[in-house]
Amino acid sequence: MRKLSITHPARSDLTDIRRYTIDRYGRAGADAYDALLKQAIRDVWEDPFRPGSRERPEIGASIRRYHSALSRERAALTVNAPRHFILYFLPHDSEVVISRVLHDSRDLARHIPDDHLAKARDSVPKKGRGGGRKR
Repeated sequence: MRKLSITHPARSDLTDIRRYTIDRYGRAGADAYDALLKQAIRDVWEDPFRPGSRERPEIGASIRRYHSALSRERAALTVNAPRHFILYFLPHDSEVVISRVLHDSRDLARHIPDDHLAKARDSVPKKGRGGGRKR
């Protein structure tokens, strides 16, 4: 099974999202949004190249993004208008690293820590290793 790592900045993002959602929509709304974000992270972990996942080479080599709205049908609770991206990379085939969880109105490139960019750049597959979906 593939390892899942969630960075400190991503954990802080999730905490901040929860606080904001409680203030704005109450605990029930926060619980629903938590369930959606957990499902989106689970979806990326299970299949990092799943439909809807996109490479973001303008941000950094091997950085990918996945919008939480794409996991709505699989989430335990309903969220009407999800607004967050999961930013991640694969340092190798057996690990997914969640780098950030950011609102879709943000400039994503400005919020990726430099050390994550360097690790993602170092994880770019070498020519001749094959491509396409990995499972």
